[in-house]
Amino acid sequence: MTPCLTKQSVVSTATIRSEKEALFSAKNREFLLGPLSKNNPVIVQVLGICSALAVTAKLEPAIVMGLSVTAVTAFSNVILSLMRNTIPTRIRIIVQLVVVAALVIIVDQLLKAFAYDVSKQLSVYVGLIITNCIIMGRIEAFALANKPWPSLLDGIGNGLGYGLILVIVAFFRELLGSGTLYGFRIIPESWYVQNGGCYLNNGLMIMPAMALILVGLIIWVHRSRNKDLIEK
Repeated sequence: MTPCLTKQSVVSTATIRSEKEALFSAKNREFLLGPLSKNNPVIVQVLGICSALAVTAKLEPAIVMGLSVTAVTAFSNVILSLMRNTIPTRIRIIVQLVVVAALVIIVDQLLKAFAYDVSKQLSVYVGLIITNCIIMGRIEAFALANKPWPSLLDGIGNGLGYGLILVIVAFFRELLGSGTLYGFRIIPESWYVQNGGCYLNNGLMIMPAMALILVGLIIWVHRSRNKDLIEK
Protein backbone atom coordinates (compact mmCIF):
# COMPACT_ATOMS: atom_id res chain seq x y z
CA MET A 1 0.00 0.00 0.00
CA THR A 2 2.77 2.43 0.91
CA PRO A 3 4.53 2.32 -2.48
CA CYS A 4 1.11 2.70 -4.11
CA LEU A 5 0.28 5.77 -2.05
CA THR A 6 3.71 7.22 -2.66
CA LYS A 7 3.30 6.76 -6.37
CA GLN A 8 -0.12 8.44 -6.31
CA SER A 9 1.21 11.37 -4.33
CA VAL A 10 4.08 11.78 -6.80
CA VAL A 11 1.61 11.73 -9.70
CA SER A 12 -0.63 14.27 -7.94
CA THR A 13 2.32 16.55 -7.23
CA ALA A 14 3.44 16.31 -10.84
CA THR A 15 -0.07 17.09 -12.04
CA ILE A 16 -0.36 20.17 -9.81
CA ARG A 17 3.06 21.33 -10.93
CA SER A 18 2.15 20.90 -14.60
CA GLU A 19 -1.10 22.80 -14.09
CA LYS A 20 0.84 25.71 -12.57
CA GLU A 21 3.30 25.66 -15.45
CA ALA A 22 0.40 25.52 -17.93
CA LEU A 23 -0.78 29.04 -17.07
CA PHE A 24 1.48 30.38 -19.83
CA SER A 25 1.87 27.22 -21.85
CA ALA A 26 2.35 27.40 -25.62
CA LYS A 27 -1.38 26.89 -26.09
CA ASN A 28 -2.28 29.73 -23.70
CA ARG A 29 0.32 32.03 -25.23
CA GLU A 30 -1.29 31.40 -28.60
CA PHE A 31 -4.65 32.53 -27.19
CA LEU A 32 -2.99 35.78 -26.08
CA LEU A 33 -0.62 36.47 -28.97
CA GLY A 34 -2.44 34.86 -31.92
CA PRO A 35 -4.98 37.71 -32.31
CA LEU A 36 -2.11 40.20 -32.63
CA SER A 37 -1.13 38.71 -35.98
CA LYS A 38 -2.29 35.53 -37.68
CA ASN A 39 -5.75 35.47 -36.06
CA ASN A 40 -6.36 39.21 -35.81
CA PRO A 41 -10.09 39.93 -35.37
CA VAL A 42 -10.07 42.92 -37.75
CA ILE A 43 -7.77 42.01 -40.62
CA VAL A 44 -8.24 38.22 -40.58
CA GLN A 45 -11.73 37.65 -39.19
CA VAL A 46 -12.92 41.04 -40.55
CA LEU A 47 -14.85 41.97 -37.38
CA GLY A 48 -15.23 45.36 -35.69
CA ILE A 49 -14.75 47.28 -38.94
CA CYS A 50 -17.46 49.88 -38.23
CA SER A 51 -15.80 51.41 -35.18
CA ALA A 52 -12.42 51.20 -36.94
CA LEU A 53 -13.79 53.66 -39.48
CA ALA A 54 -15.40 55.98 -36.96
CA VAL A 55 -12.87 56.55 -34.18
CA THR A 56 -9.51 56.55 -35.96
CA ALA A 57 -9.28 60.15 -37.19
CA LYS A 58 -7.15 60.88 -34.10
CA LEU A 59 -4.73 58.68 -32.19
CA GLU A 60 -6.02 59.44 -28.67
CA PRO A 61 -9.63 58.23 -29.12
CA ALA A 62 -8.36 55.20 -31.04
CA ILE A 63 -6.13 54.18 -28.12
CA VAL A 64 -8.91 54.74 -25.57
CA MET A 65 -11.39 52.79 -27.70
CA GLY A 66 -8.92 49.91 -28.06
CA LEU A 67 -8.35 49.77 -24.29
CA SER A 68 -12.10 49.99 -23.61
CA VAL A 69 -12.89 47.10 -25.93
CA THR A 70 -10.01 45.09 -24.43
CA ALA A 71 -11.37 45.58 -20.91
CA VAL A 72 -14.93 44.67 -21.89
CA THR A 73 -13.86 41.63 -23.94
CA ALA A 74 -11.58 40.29 -21.20
CA PHE A 75 -14.03 40.69 -18.31
CA SER A 76 -17.08 39.52 -20.26
CA ASN A 77 -15.15 36.41 -21.33
CA VAL A 78 -14.20 35.63 -17.72
CA ILE A 79 -17.67 36.27 -16.28
CA LEU A 80 -19.48 34.21 -18.90
CA SER A 81 -16.89 31.45 -18.72
CA LEU A 82 -17.59 31.18 -14.98
CA MET A 83 -21.34 31.04 -15.72
CA ARG A 84 -21.11 28.76 -18.75
CA ASN A 85 -22.50 25.66 -17.01
CA THR A 86 -25.44 27.49 -15.42
CA ILE A 87 -26.81 29.52 -18.36
CA PRO A 88 -29.80 27.89 -20.12
CA THR A 89 -29.14 27.64 -23.85
CA ARG A 90 -32.39 29.41 -24.74
CA ILE A 91 -31.47 32.65 -22.97
CA ARG A 92 -27.69 32.67 -23.39
CA ILE A 93 -27.71 35.62 -25.83
CA ILE A 94 -29.81 37.69 -23.41
CA VAL A 95 -27.41 36.89 -20.55
CA GLN A 96 -24.43 37.79 -22.74
CA LEU A 97 -25.97 41.15 -23.65
CA VAL A 98 -26.77 41.94 -20.02
CA VAL A 99 -23.19 41.20 -18.91
CA VAL A 100 -21.61 43.14 -21.80
CA ALA A 101 -24.02 46.07 -21.35
CA ALA A 102 -23.18 46.30 -17.63
CA LEU A 103 -19.46 46.35 -18.39
CA VAL A 104 -19.90 48.96 -21.13
CA ILE A 105 -21.83 51.22 -18.73
CA ILE A 106 -18.99 50.93 -16.20
CA VAL A 107 -16.40 51.79 -18.88
CA ASP A 108 -18.51 54.71 -20.13
CA GLN A 109 -18.85 56.15 -16.62
CA LEU A 110 -15.12 55.77 -15.97
CA LEU A 111 -14.32 57.60 -19.20
CA LYS A 112 -16.69 60.41 -18.31
CA ALA A 113 -15.10 60.68 -14.87
CA PHE A 114 -11.42 60.49 -15.85
CA ALA A 115 -11.21 61.26 -19.60
CA TYR A 116 -14.20 63.47 -20.32
CA ASP A 117 -12.79 65.09 -23.48
CA VAL A 118 -12.06 61.71 -25.07
CA SER A 119 -15.47 60.46 -23.97
CA LYS A 120 -17.06 63.36 -25.88
CA GLN A 121 -14.99 62.54 -28.97
CA LEU A 122 -16.02 58.89 -28.88
CA SER A 123 -19.64 59.93 -28.36
CA VAL A 124 -22.10 57.08 -29.00
CA TYR A 125 -19.39 54.66 -30.09
CA VAL A 126 -18.61 53.69 -26.49
CA GLY A 127 -22.22 52.57 -26.05
CA LEU A 128 -22.03 50.69 -29.33
CA ILE A 129 -19.30 48.45 -27.88
CA ILE A 130 -22.30 46.37 -26.73
CA THR A 131 -22.92 45.34 -30.33
CA ASN A 132 -19.26 44.83 -31.26
CA CYS A 133 -19.00 41.58 -33.20
CA ILE A 134 -15.63 40.74 -31.63
CA ILE A 135 -17.02 40.67 -28.08
CA MET A 136 -20.10 38.60 -28.87
CA GLY A 137 -18.09 36.37 -31.20
CA ARG A 138 -15.44 35.53 -28.60
CA ILE A 139 -18.08 34.82 -25.97
CA GLU A 140 -19.95 32.44 -28.27
CA ALA A 141 -16.93 30.81 -29.89
CA PHE A 142 -14.59 30.62 -26.91
CA ALA A 143 -15.71 31.71 -23.43
CA LEU A 144 -18.77 29.45 -23.29
CA ALA A 145 -16.59 26.42 -24.06
CA ASN A 146 -13.45 27.14 -22.05
CA LYS A 147 -12.26 27.83 -18.51
CA PRO A 148 -11.83 31.38 -17.14
CA TRP A 149 -8.03 31.68 -17.51
CA PRO A 150 -7.85 30.82 -21.24
CA SER A 151 -10.98 32.96 -21.73
CA LEU A 152 -9.24 35.91 -20.06
CA LEU A 153 -6.19 35.52 -22.29
CA ASP A 154 -8.39 35.19 -25.36
CA GLY A 155 -10.30 38.33 -24.44
CA ILE A 156 -7.15 40.36 -23.80
CA GLY A 157 -5.53 39.09 -27.00
CA ASN A 158 -8.51 39.89 -29.22
CA GLY A 159 -9.01 43.29 -27.59
CA LEU A 160 -5.35 44.20 -28.09
CA GLY A 161 -5.45 42.86 -31.65
CA TYR A 162 -8.42 45.11 -32.37
CA GLY A 163 -6.72 48.07 -30.67
CA LEU A 164 -3.49 47.49 -32.61
CA ILE A 165 -5.25 47.98 -35.95
CA LEU A 166 -7.05 51.07 -34.65
CA VAL A 167 -3.74 52.60 -33.55
CA ILE A 168 -2.02 51.86 -36.89
CA VAL A 169 -4.90 53.38 -38.87
CA ALA A 170 -5.17 56.40 -36.55
CA PHE A 171 -1.40 56.98 -36.72
CA PHE A 172 -1.44 57.52 -40.48
CA ARG A 173 -4.78 59.35 -40.54
CA GLU A 174 -3.80 61.90 -37.90
CA LEU A 175 -0.23 62.36 -39.15
CA LEU A 176 -1.10 62.85 -42.82
CA GLY A 177 -4.53 64.43 -42.27
CA SER A 178 -3.72 66.86 -39.46
CA GLY A 179 0.06 66.91 -39.18
CA THR A 180 -0.12 65.88 -35.51
CA LEU A 181 0.19 62.76 -33.35
CA TYR A 182 -1.72 62.50 -30.08
CA GLY A 183 -2.40 66.22 -30.43
CA PHE A 184 1.28 67.19 -30.69
CA ARG A 185 2.51 69.01 -33.80
CA ILE A 186 4.81 66.71 -35.84
CA ILE A 187 4.93 68.44 -39.21
CA PRO A 188 6.37 71.96 -38.61
CA GLU A 189 4.12 74.93 -39.31
CA SER A 190 6.84 76.40 -41.54
CA TRP A 191 6.34 73.53 -44.01
CA TYR A 192 2.78 74.57 -44.83
CA VAL A 193 1.87 76.53 -47.97
CA GLN A 194 0.28 79.37 -45.99
CA ASN A 195 3.59 79.90 -44.21
CA GLY A 196 5.71 79.85 -47.37
CA GLY A 197 6.31 76.09 -47.46
CA CYS A 198 5.04 73.47 -49.90
CA TYR A 199 3.05 71.06 -47.70
CA LEU A 200 -0.72 70.62 -47.37
CA ASN A 201 -2.60 68.24 -45.11
CA ASN A 202 -4.38 65.45 -46.96
CA GLY A 203 -8.05 66.14 -46.24
CA LEU A 204 -9.03 62.69 -47.52
CA MET A 205 -7.21 61.09 -44.57
CA ILE A 206 -9.67 62.41 -42.00
CA MET A 207 -12.68 61.02 -43.88
CA PRO A 208 -14.09 57.60 -42.84
CA ALA A 209 -13.61 56.22 -46.34
CA MET A 210 -9.84 56.53 -45.96
CA ALA A 211 -9.94 54.35 -42.84
CA LEU A 212 -11.51 51.59 -44.91
CA ILE A 213 -8.82 51.97 -47.58
CA LEU A 214 -6.08 51.82 -44.93
CA VAL A 215 -7.60 48.69 -43.37
CA GLY A 216 -7.68 47.15 -46.86
CA LEU A 217 -4.00 47.99 -47.37
CA ILE A 218 -3.12 46.46 -43.98
CA ILE A 219 -5.01 43.28 -44.94
CA TRP A 220 -3.13 43.16 -48.25
CA VAL A 221 0.29 43.57 -46.58
CA HIS A 222 -0.60 41.06 -43.84
CA ARG A 223 -1.76 38.39 -46.28
CA SER A 224 1.21 38.93 -48.57
CA ARG A 225 3.43 38.09 -45.57
CA ASN A 226 1.23 35.18 -44.43
CA LYS A 227 0.54 33.16 -47.57
CA ASP A 228 -1.44 30.52 -45.66
CA LEU A 229 -4.20 33.09 -45.07
CA ILE A 230 -4.80 33.60 -48.78
CA GLU A 231 -7.98 31.86 -49.90
CA LYS A 232 -7.55 29.47 -52.82
